[in-house]
Amino acid sequence: MTRVDRDVAVTGLGLVTPAGADEHTFWEGLCAGVSMARGCEELAGLPVDFGCPVDGIDLDGAVGGRAVWRMARFVKMALVAARQAVADAGLSPQRWDGDRVAVVLGVGVGGVSVLVDNVRRLDDGGADAVSPLLVPMMMPNAAAGEVAIDLRAHGPSLAPATACASGATAIAVARDLLLSDRCDVVVAGGAEAVLTPLVVSAFAGMGALSLRTGDPAGASRPFAADRDGFVIGEGAAALVLERAADAQARGGRARALLTGAGSATDAHHPTAPDPDGGGARKAVEAALREAGWAAHEVDHINAHGTSTPLNDAMESALVSGLFPHRPSVTAPKGVLGHTLAAAGAIEAVATVLTLEHGLVPPIANLDSLPDGFDLDCVVKEPRIQPVERALSHSFGFGGHNVVLAFQRAAVDGPPRTDPGVLAIA
Repeated sequence: MTRVDRDVAVTGLGLVTPAGADEHTFWEGLCAGVSMARGCEELAGLPVDFGCPVDGIDLDGAVGGRAVWRMARFVKMALVAARQAVADAGLSPQRWDGDRVAVVLGVGVGGVSVLVDNVRRLDDGGADAVSPLLVPMMMPNAAAGEVAIDLRAHGPSLAPATACASGATAIAVARDLLLSDRCDVVVAGGAEAVLTPLVVSAFAGMGALSLRTGDPAGASRPFAADRDGFVIGEGAAALVLERAADAQARGGRARALLTGAGSATDAHHPTAPDPDGGGARKAVEAALREAGWAAHEVDHINAHGTSTPLNDAMESALVSGLFPHRPSVTAPKGVLGHTLAAAGAIEAVATVLTLEHGLVPPIANLDSLPDGFDLDCVVKEPRIQPVERALSHSFGFGGHNVVLAFQRAAVDGPPRTDPGVLAIA
């Protein structure tokens, strides 16, 4: 198979995020570089009482129909994002061959809020009080299953769970499905909605979260010298992927090319990254190898950038060691918080938009880098930069490392830049 034959096109994008529930609002929010973190009423009284929730969208109204009652929050967000992406791609479930359409949606936890609610019901009212919908609502593959039902997709329906790398894993799996000719269209991404007292308390108890309760908006600060942990967010993103030749043949628009994907495992610790970055480095090298790129050809890196001391230190050393030419670096979690299983998919969308607009969003709350962090971080305002090749990093608990390689799609003229976004600067 030639290099051209291995190109996969991103033809559709869909999002539900703390910065906005559509592409334009999301991009404006990301480029504004202002954190979406705020105090959350449901977390009141906890050691960490803030997060990055999805606001400003009526999910039940957006989903519509009678089936909404059987869906947990993460499923509703996934479905809204998937519909956006399919519409953006110019495709229709009424007209495609559903046997050749796959759905791959990464999820970390599933419907934990539904589970907690039913534990209370069991304690208060006994077995008869437990909802018969508990299992289909809480299971992690519910998002992939419901999206497949909605889109009439009869190809593979998968729900990879690689913690915070799940969304990126889904996109890598989608690429494999296309290149193996198992399907012609894949709706891939991730979804997570665990901004609940139980999950927040658990992450806080293990020391993973920022404790800046007096300054939620300043809490998520990737790569900053004074970072102290991440902020939990929620959201979903979906990308429509097709073989580039197929997209071109049907007259579809390639918004970017997914030219490579690499994955590797630390096999080091259940939660802490390998401080030497061995697994992450192998994932980067695999993505570069599959894309056919030399390291010096990478223009931009969308970093995992969690705002935790260990992860950011590992990633900084990785980037400066592999890319001494200092490509630009951004980290969306400063704005969005850490959306866990959705993060890799949301950040893949951000990377596609960076390629398309020729604009790199800034890292929120980054005032100064620690000694030894040799990174070209974009801060304060978006940077106008024609980007041809970019990597998106995703690293998860369990030592999962996934790196996606995106290339700007061939278009006539320079990258398009939205004047409305530039005005933010």
